[in-house]
Amino acid sequence: MWITPEEVVLLKNALKLWVTDRSNDYFLLQHRRGHGDTGGKITGLLVGALDTVLDSNARVAPFRIVLHVPGSQVSWIIASGATIEEVQKHWKWLEQNLLPYMAVFENKEDAASFVQGKVKGLIAEEVLGSQAAREDDPARFREDLARFEQRFGLPQREKLVTHYSCCCWKGRVPRQGSLYLTTNHIAFYSFLLGKEVKLLVPWAEVTRLERVSVGLLTDVIRVHTRRKQRDFSMFLNVDEVMRVMCQLADIALRRLLDSGGLTLDQTLQESTNITKRVLEEQALRQYVLSLFGLPRAERLQEVMSCSIWTPHARCHTPGTVYTTDGYLCFSSREEGQCTLIIPLAEILSVEKAESTSSLPNPVIISVRCKRAFQLIELLHRDELVENVRDRLRALHWKQAMIREHDQRKKSTISAAPYYTFCYDTVQSDEEDSSVIISDKALRHTDVMSTFHPSQSDTQNKTSNMEQVRERLWDDHFTEFGRGVHMFRTDKICKLVALGIPESLRGELWLNFSDACSSLAAHPNYYADLLEKCRGETSIATEEIERDLHRSLPEHPAFQNETGISALRRVLTAYAYRNPAIGYCQSMNILASVMLLYTKEEEAFWLLVTVCERMLPDYFNRRVIGAQVDQSVFEELIGERLPELSERVPDLSPLASASLTWFLTLFVNVLPFRSALCVLDCFFYHGIRAIFQIALAVLDANAAELSTCSDDGHALMILTSFLEQVRHEEESHVCPEDAGASPHLNITTLITDAYEKFGGVTVKHIEMLRSRHRVQVLQAHEDTTKDNALRLVTPEVSLSQEDLSELYDLFKTEHFISLYWGDGVCSSSSASPPPPRVAAVSSSERYVVDRAQFKSLYELLTPWVCGTHTDTVAQRAFTLLDQDRDSLVTFSQFAQMLDVLYCEELNEKIRLLYRLHIPPALSEDAEDSSPLKSPMLSSTRPLYVNLPNGERKSYEEQLQQMLQDLSRGKEKNEEKPLPHMNQREFIQFCKTLYSMFQGHPDEAELFQAIGMVTSLVLQIGEARHRDRPPAEGQSESESDDGWSASFEQILASLLTEQVLVNFLERPVHLSAKISAAKPRQYQERAGLLMIQHS
Repeated sequence: MWITPEEVVLLKNALKLWVTDRSNDYFLLQHRRGHGDTGGKITGLLVGALDTVLDSNARVAPFRIVLHVPGSQVSWIIASGATIEEVQKHWKWLEQNLLPYMAVFENKEDAASFVQGKVKGLIAEEVLGSQAAREDDPARFREDLARFEQRFGLPQREKLVTHYSCCCWKGRVPRQGSLYLTTNHIAFYSFLLGKEVKLLVPWAEVTRLERVSVGLLTDVIRVHTRRKQRDFSMFLNVDEVMRVMCQLADIALRRLLDSGGLTLDQTLQESTNITKRVLEEQALRQYVLSLFGLPRAERLQEVMSCSIWTPHARCHTPGTVYTTDGYLCFSSREEGQCTLIIPLAEILSVEKAESTSSLPNPVIISVRCKRAFQLIELLHRDELVENVRDRLRALHWKQAMIREHDQRKKSTISAAPYYTFCYDTVQSDEEDSSVIISDKALRHTDVMSTFHPSQSDTQNKTSNMEQVRERLWDDHFTEFGRGVHMFRTDKICKLVALGIPESLRGELWLNFSDACSSLAAHPNYYADLLEKCRGETSIATEEIERDLHRSLPEHPAFQNETGISALRRVLTAYAYRNPAIGYCQSMNILASVMLLYTKEEEAFWLLVTVCERMLPDYFNRRVIGAQVDQSVFEELIGERLPELSERVPDLSPLASASLTWFLTLFVNVLPFRSALCVLDCFFYHGIRAIFQIALAVLDANAAELSTCSDDGHALMILTSFLEQVRHEEESHVCPEDAGASPHLNITTLITDAYEKFGGVTVKHIEMLRSRHRVQVLQAHEDTTKDNALRLVTPEVSLSQEDLSELYDLFKTEHFISLYWGDGVCSSSSASPPPPRVAAVSSSERYVVDRAQFKSLYELLTPWVCGTHTDTVAQRAFTLLDQDRDSLVTFSQFAQMLDVLYCEELNEKIRLLYRLHIPPALSEDAEDSSPLKSPMLSSTRPLYVNLPNGERKSYEEQLQQMLQDLSRGKEKNEEKPLPHMNQREFIQFCKTLYSMFQGHPDEAELFQAIGMVTSLVLQIGEARHRDRPPAEGQSESESDDGWSASFEQILASLLTEQVLVNFLERPVHLSAKISAAKPRQYQERAGLLMIQHS
């Protein structure tokens, strides 16, 4: 391999660690001292150990070519290789293409520069067509890739992402080496004192990743698998390594496992696109989407440091500006101090102002509500302005096309839809959309009017508090702006904690969540959706009907048909919009609350925002997102409440109790007015607020929870506490509770949550989510395995241990096709599954195609037939593929092995018989094995002498043996097998012959099978002469004039004890599986490398 020219280390020259094999005036071909020595000589061991200590790449390539200028003390390494053949190829090229022209240079240094430039050019040509082309440092990555391929021998489709120098610990012994992270595996290589260590762990086997402290080492990354754990340490940047490992594990599990509806970004679906740079961009993108609550489809465009003028503070606030496809966002350096979200649809212009010393590189952004924002200190101002302008032009053109389409549509349809709208959708171009959202859209009747009855005397005392809050918000709007692009600062956090006024709640929910942008961008979407789904029925609509009357049943708004119908329309429209989610429980609770404060269409877009942006992956068939956050919450309890975690060793019950809190956002567990305050915080802060409030609840009850005797007692404590959390206004309307336990004000709880757990940031939550998603997905995978084994166990006699190991082998074979793309099986998360995969249950998730089945069969079959094994495997696959979809499930594969290893001899021979008749053996099938057809003769007499001297025909004797075998058998008789013609019988005999090759009793077995075949041939001929072909026989049987039944062949085999002993010899499946595990990867990887080369 050509490498970037680098000076030879003088220390190594001084120690004479290299031996020169060939040389000329300019080049030296050398090998590493001690390389190739047999017997473990001390020289080789010491040199290898020194390489490991001094070289971060662990083992040094044993051969190299050095550019040496005569008379100079400086030399350069220009090529290296693992074999002498590889280096000699480069040496020959140098002698033929460079050495003849070196004499034209008068200056030796010029000659050296010429060679170095030529070598760099060769490297550049190789890089252009390789994985390294997309890396930040292609030349260095190319060298790392070459070492990785040399050391592990995996196919080229195994995409190397990055590598790190580290130590892998085995007990208390560290081994220095290189950690390679690929799209499918963790690989570690070390060479120390002549001992080579290789570890290859698939991401699919990683169940948990964590940072731990081991002794004096504080930054150890522990990788857990189902069988063991491995510790890696001494990284230069452990945070980066942990992030990359979590990302790669998350991506791999989403691609490979049943992720329960989790989506994978389009960029990451093709493993060849995954690089370290892409992972960094994806991590930043995910953080930005979560921080600002942006749509999941938004792509991050520009990220620049800048400062923004904040009128409320009368100064410029430093931070970072982020631009996406549809938004321009700003966040201060301290997360949450100052945040700004500006949808591009609200921007009128982006202009560059004159740069001064006090205002360097300023940009003015004007929005529709006659406000402007000033950004300064933009390093790449021109690039930012031009890119944003381009996106604005594209957006304005799209909006014009939508308006034109809507105008044409309005002229051709009736103005009165089939249902009654409770809002007005008419909007003029001149009107300010933010004003419409805040004024017209929020003043409606129907559901809203039911919730807000006329004020009575009991409400007079609370109206003053409402008025005070309204004045505070009006003052805030004046100072910070109104609408989605208002400045979000610490002051607004305090206002939200006090509770949003009833008259402003709907408007602010829409603005905080940015649902108003979706509403404005899709003016007739909801009406069209309702028209399309009218009359549609599905499982989702049935579940919706079942839950309609369970949605806030105590609230008067949903005790009449008006509220129920509105809720039905919102939920049905969303189920139609997103069939992947459809309908999940708790969506009805959230939608019903939204309908109380917003119009029906606004409530629909709020629900869309919550399900698809604010709580991604929560509402799918396995609520993966909620379970991940439960696991994150459990870790946060240990971090933020150390005293509680010390007294309660098992925190999982407390985390499990929080599932309802996260799914319903506390609406089901808190009094209604208190729950509204939590929703206010959620729409402003996102899921971070739910984590903080949940931690505050546990903190308030830490003393009682520490003394709990069981999980039920802890649940009662939390339930009782939450029932007593009241809004400050509820004390006036609940005088009957005067004698009850003292109430906690919801505002106090929220304030405590912000003050005590403000350190729970969005970035920290996203990091924990990435790590815990691996654990949750693997837990689901364990459940899938248990279900599959539970279904298969009654059908087979294999032990649970063997069945479990067999399942793992089967799954690994399925994964190999996804790793390196040699099969048709694909992951549901990456591409549409084959029809069979979509139809089978989750317990049959893993299937194998013909090539994968053949690999497994050859590894596990007790019938080793030499070169004929491939043919038998092909026939076995055809026999098992009953649906003719070219796929075999795990249960089918397990039942076949159960026959081979656990069933009686009769059933084994029945399976062997079926492998040689249609459909396993087709009429036009050709035998590809090199075995010759056995020589069959029919010269044996057709009678036998019994011990009592009686002579009996051989056929009668066989029939008597069959009757004896079947006597007492209480099983239901299987359908009679069709007769076997002569061609099929010859193939049957060929398979038997191939089983005996290399066996100690080979001669006796050959003689026995010869006698059996002769007898069966004579029986078939006699049968054909004595009676006409039976009805239903195949045409080939009639034409050939010969056939034999399964019973005749079975009885003939049973007459030869040596054959019976051979077929009944004990073979342990566990030993086969143990031998198959290391071979499975090696053989498949080697085969795929040959196929792809």
